[in-house]
Amino acid sequence: MSAGGTKSAASTVKKRADLALNDEFLRKAVRFTTERLRGGKKRATEEHGNWEAWRERGQQIRLHTIAYLDYYLNLFVDNARANGVHVHFAETAQEAVQLSLDIAKQCGARSVVKSKSMVTEELHLNQALESIGVEAIETDLGEYIIQLAGEMPSHIVIPAIHKNRYQIAELLSKEAGETLEADTTILAGFVRKKLREKFLEADIGMTGCNFAIAETGSMVLFENEGNARMVTTVPRTQITLMGMERIIPSWADLEVMATLLPRSATGQKLTMYMSGITGPRRSEDADGPDEMHIIIVDNGRSLQLGDPEFQELLNCIRCGACLNACPVYRHIGGHAYGSTYSGPIGAVLTPSLNKNIAEWDDIANASSLCGACYEACPVKIPLHDMLVYLRRRKVESGHGNKLEGLGMQGFASVMNNAKVMNSMVRLGKLGQRLIVRDGAIRTKLGPLKGWNSYRVTPSLPNKTFRQQWGTLEQEIREGLKPMDPAMKQLMQDAVNRRSTGGGHEHG
Repeated sequence: MSAGGTKSAASTVKKRADLALNDEFLRKAVRFTTERLRGGKKRATEEHGNWEAWRERGQQIRLHTIAYLDYYLNLFVDNARANGVHVHFAETAQEAVQLSLDIAKQCGARSVVKSKSMVTEELHLNQALESIGVEAIETDLGEYIIQLAGEMPSHIVIPAIHKNRYQIAELLSKEAGETLEADTTILAGFVRKKLREKFLEADIGMTGCNFAIAETGSMVLFENEGNARMVTTVPRTQITLMGMERIIPSWADLEVMATLLPRSATGQKLTMYMSGITGPRRSEDADGPDEMHIIIVDNGRSLQLGDPEFQELLNCIRCGACLNACPVYRHIGGHAYGSTYSGPIGAVLTPSLNKNIAEWDDIANASSLCGACYEACPVKIPLHDMLVYLRRRKVESGHGNKLEGLGMQGFASVMNNAKVMNSMVRLGKLGQRLIVRDGAIRTKLGPLKGWNSYRVTPSLPNKTFRQQWGTLEQEIREGLKPMDPAMKQLMQDAVNRRSTGGGHEHG
């Protein structure tokens, strides 16, 4: 079982992307919601002020914590056990699943209610529970919808981002046994009534973990629907599955994360509910579980420790901001990535956790390397650099495209010689006359097929930048054209570089 999910051996990112690009409902739904989330984040961060200072502080907290992860994990475990929590460690996905199944068997559980958890999705835990006759019910509305649809999450924060209310109404109508109107109030009302019965019947409540507080052994959940509070108070047994990197040192550090995460994820100042849980129910407590288990999951995360290129990957706080900012994700949605984690974070996280270049050799190419993910990330993870590192590893491991490699060698030889490049540009201008129509190249032959299926390639201009620059330089020298100070400085810098030998002309 892979850390990020499973996919068909015959399937590729390109094939799944083609399906998504031809799905008008999906594209509209994803575009509408990501634009709304980005707009909300922009307003929330502008109103907050000093956002970059808070990003810097968040990055420093995460860098420090991961650098001393063994210390903070041990501190958390000691304090959690002192609070009466049963703490387990799972090195692999299989171990985490087996621990969960063993606890369910010991409790004689027949049903489990779950709050939203990407780790349980990563482990495919619902299927494992059902295999031993335990009903697993998602109680987050989005997760419940995709559970009925038999799908993986399409977004870290909003799992059903790819569906509109009419598709959701169709799914819920099948579950209800009657036709439900495609009205959000009616649909939410049906789910609320259905899940209340499940909360009362459940033997186990299962959660993920947004943050674990080392200094007190507490775990913290962020949510907007209140279902996680029901999951952690009604059933007699609670199981929390947390990635080993979810630790932060103190409650003071949580203030920073509680500021960064909701604003980055949904544009909220705070989530509707933020629950801090420190151990099972005490004698003086009115509610809560009698027994609490925390399963700390590695499943490939420790492989990043000490890796100078990928250790920062563990800084992620799972806000989903990189997905909303990514131009690729906004066009193809989450399922095109083929794993539990989608978008830029998924394109890096899945192959990094798996260390399986052969299985995931195409996922790192699902990016324009524009850097929008880095600008959106509240803890400043350089995902665009990591994608380049993954592409390099792919080539070094022998999984690169040989034809592409030859093409890049040819490109390098042309770009390293100005005369050769100028000759190639002249030949290109002649050759493009056969395929240029209305100033653009629209043919879908050869290497242009993929690009031109959804856009057009601009034709080579009549005058290159170097030609235009030479003309401008001559006009200014002859006094035919005035020069503003910025342009004057730019040209002087270029002259200085030439005279001192700094820089090379590549055409």
